[in-house]
Amino acid sequence: MAPVAAQQPEVAGAEAAAAPRGGLRARLGPVGLVLAGSVSVQFGGAVAVSVMPRAGALGIVTLRLAFAALVLLAVCRPKLRGHARADWGTVVAFGVTMAGMNGLFYQSVARIPMGPAVTLEVLGPLVLSVFASRRAVNLVWAGLALCGVFLLGGGGGFSGLDPAGVAYALGAGAMWAAYIVFSARTGRRFPQADGLALAMVVAAVLFLPLGIIESGARLVEPGTLALGAVVAVLSSVLPYTLELLALRRLPSHTFAVLMSLEPAIAAVAGFLVLSQALTLAEALAISLVIVASMGAVRTQVGRGRGRADAKAARKAEG
Repeated sequence: MAPVAAQQPEVAGAEAAAAPRGGLRARLGPVGLVLAGSVSVQFGGAVAVSVMPRAGALGIVTLRLAFAALVLLAVCRPKLRGHARADWGTVVAFGVTMAGMNGLFYQSVARIPMGPAVTLEVLGPLVLSVFASRRAVNLVWAGLALCGVFLLGGGGGFSGLDPAGVAYALGAGAMWAAYIVFSARTGRRFPQADGLALAMVVAAVLFLPLGIIESGARLVEPGTLALGAVVAVLSSVLPYTLELLALRRLPSHTFAVLMSLEPAIAAVAGFLVLSQALTLAEALAISLVIVASMGAVRTQVGRGRGRADAKAARKAEG
């Protein structure tokens, strides 16, 4: 599951383009920060799965969102005045998609291993990228991803995976695509990370009744609260901070390519923390989806550069 810091890619790209070019160390630094954030997210997810027996899937989502909202409010201190009704509508929609994405994903990893779950979830942004590009070559990437999904299902169907877990993962992917859209809109309407902090509050408030219904008094047990705080730090606060630093010097398309590696990182986290081993077919399936995601991102970037070059040529001729 993608971290909450994946908003404002346009701004990130502009800032990265304006940043001075440095040596190899300067270029690798932001990449290392993004990868560290991805590792933090996926290992946070693995910790969350280990906490589910005592807090429930909805309970751990509630704790993660609540702690993350408190930290972001304390750090960002967003202004509540001076925003139009449309601004609030956007931030509420962003919060709803964030809640849906987290809730569906955690329901998925409660039923199927993390590697396959994140792989299926990544299909959401991949489909969004394919439709946004509208280039024939992206059909190749889509076909490659479908081959990965076919392998992930054991060569036809999903007999090896819990059907409900698969459905939840695909739903989380759809919400991730919506998250990307509303994240960009929120970033344009609110300064810095103010919109993100407010959307996190919306998500936490929406999930609080669900967490209470499922877990009740278990949510406030000291051990559960401590583990919930750990999950919030690993899955939201730490990766957001790392990526916020990285995006100041990293092009948005590079960031998107690095995000495509998350299924592999999730598989490693699931193996190390939860002892979730992958079959050869599942490992190949994850690799195919990663390659498809990277290819779709690079194709979209190439299309954007082509448009920019054409515009510059027309301007020069004029």
